[in-house]
Amino acid sequence: MPLRKKIVVLTGAGISRESGIPTFRDTNGMWKKFDAHKLASVSGFEENPQAVLDFYNARRKNLMEVQPNHAHRMLAELERQHDVAIITQNVDDLHERAGSSRVIHLHGELTKVTSSLDRFNPDCIKEYPLDVPIKMGDKAADGSQLRPFIVWFGECLGMEAEQAIILVENADIFVVIGTSLVVYPAAGLVNYADPKVPKFLIDPGDMQGRLPEGFLHIQKAAVEGIDILLDEISKL
Repeated sequence: MPLRKKIVVLTGAGISRESGIPTFRDTNGMWKKFDAHKLASVSGFEENPQAVLDFYNARRKNLMEVQPNHAHRMLAELERQHDVAIITQNVDDLHERAGSSRVIHLHGELTKVTSSLDRFNPDCIKEYPLDVPIKMGDKAADGSQLRPFIVWFGECLGMEAEQAIILVENADIFVVIGTSLVVYPAAGLVNYADPKVPKFLIDPGDMQGRLPEGFLHIQKAAVEGIDILLDEISKL
């Protein structure tokens, strides 16, 4: 039995795209079709809360219609041999549904709602059934309008960001899957990895000029690249 290693995995939209969840910044991404600042910002919510709720209710409905893919499942399976922590930029729950037990969401979670006055109020953050739309007039515990528990443009990340940094700093193996490393501050996590530990990046795109130093680029989509990754890890 190989020595258990601390494996930290940063995932982005690419891993969920293969389950049928649209990405944001690709050629056909959501922000090519929708105005991000009208639908994913505090000012947009204040100007037209119904439009924002409609947008996120549609995303919540989509989440009910998709399933974890092979990459999600294999990351969960990896917990049998190693201590695995997932840090995700994604707001879906596919890692959890696949069986991963330690998942940190940097950008929030579609399965939760919170206060529109204080996003971090612990009394107001709660699970909310995906098949129940968030409606105008639905109130948080503090009496404010419920809103999705999502980090919108212009909002700061929560304590999850600090937890993520600590995990990356202490990783024996660091993996990046399905993100082009252009969204900050999440992309900056690669800078906290120990230069001496093995590092892998799974992404089908051409990372020429953008591949962080010390990373092995597995130029495949997540579902295909995950098996190559597991083979590489088995050799360590």
